[in-house]
Amino acid sequence: MTAALWRVPIAVGLAYLALSVLTFAVYAADKAAARADQWRTPEKTLHLLALAGGWPGALIAQEWLRHKSVKPAFRAVFWATVTANVAAFLVLGSPYGRPLLAALLPG
Repeated sequence: MTAALWRVPIAVGLAYLALSVLTFAVYAADKAAARADQWRTPEKTLHLLALAGGWPGALIAQEWLRHKSVKPAFRAVFWATVTANVAAFLVLGSPYGRPLLAALLPG
């Protein structure tokens, strides 16, 4: 709704979708590695993917795959990344944040 009101470019939605699919895949690979007692994806990587915009995919993976859904310390950092990402979206996507976004983007 906010994206439509503020006319956020479709590329932003596509980026969230792509990052969510990637993040879900990384969670699935990490879950498989955990079961096979193999090398695991660092939690820092999972958090960076969520912060970058992949948090919807991470949230779905946590629920569907039951991966990283119980550990309190991980969940606390995860929700902090979600909050930071949503806050950045609201600031940069709002009419007030457009000048800041323009300053950050090349060209």
